[in-house]
Amino acid sequence: MDLSIIIPVKDEAESLPELLTEIKAAILPSVQNFEVIVIDDGSRDNSWEVLQNLSGEYDFLKTIKFQYNCGKATALSHGFSIAKGKYIATIDGDLQDNPAEIPEMLKMLENCDLVSGWKKKRHDPWHKTIPSVFFNLVVSTVCGQRLHDFNCGLKVYKAEVAKSIRLYGDFHRFIPLMASWNGYKIAEKVVEHRARKHGVSKYGFSRLVSGFLDLLTLMFLRKFAIKPLHFFGSLGLLLCFAAAIVFGYFGIEWICTGALRVRPLLVLAGFAFVSGIQFISLGLLGEMLNSKLQKMD
Repeated sequence: MDLSIIIPVKDEAESLPELLTEIKAAILPSVQNFEVIVIDDGSRDNSWEVLQNLSGEYDFLKTIKFQYNCGKATALSHGFSIAKGKYIATIDGDLQDNPAEIPEMLKMLENCDLVSGWKKKRHDPWHKTIPSVFFNLVVSTVCGQRLHDFNCGLKVYKAEVAKSIRLYGDFHRFIPLMASWNGYKIAEKVVEHRARKHGVSKYGFSRLVSGFLDLLTLMFLRKFAIKPLHFFGSLGLLLCFAAAIVFGYFGIEWICTGALRVRPLLVLAGFAFVSGIQFISLGLLGEMLNSKLQKMD
């Protein structure tokens, strides 16, 4: 198998027939041996019935149904695990991405490992475009991987890249970033973006908040997943050190005056000391768990 195209969909019954027609027209001239894996991520419309009908029309089509909405990352991860192609492409099922971009992106893989689309001219409402620009700028600045559009659904990978990435939650937004951390070379290509023809977007402004929380999680896991004591221990030692300074101050005052009055600062120092010990203990427990898991591996 030369190419696997993975398409996660949710409530896209009206778009699917046209999308598969476009994929066939775009891919067949350059790639003869390919498969299209469409994953129905808990659709509530008749997307699954449409896919079943299309399966009889297209011999390259494979369909998978999730009984409930598991999320795009889970759908992509499952698709990556069963894909048989030497190369893997991902595309959204809403017809906003043009499958005709895929052959040119495949050629770019001669000089890199992953090609990510850049929707330079977007046909989306402002409440999607403005947060997206801000999000991409922050991620590029914080993580050092310069891309204009991390969340573009149109991407092409060498198979080993896609299969090396562990996806869950909403980490699909950071696939280029995780691939870069794994040592793979990333490129970007300006791609056509079209206005939505059918249905409504599944994402809103709240995606910006969840995106930053996911970025925080990802950065934490990268730096401290195998050494949790470095994070929790540092916080614990800082709190204990601050508490020790306060205790020392009140200890000197007690020696000099012979009186020790309970003040808010003293209570706060006691709380900080106890919290510091708990942070250090949490870090040690994390190290013990890591050690146990490594022995099991």
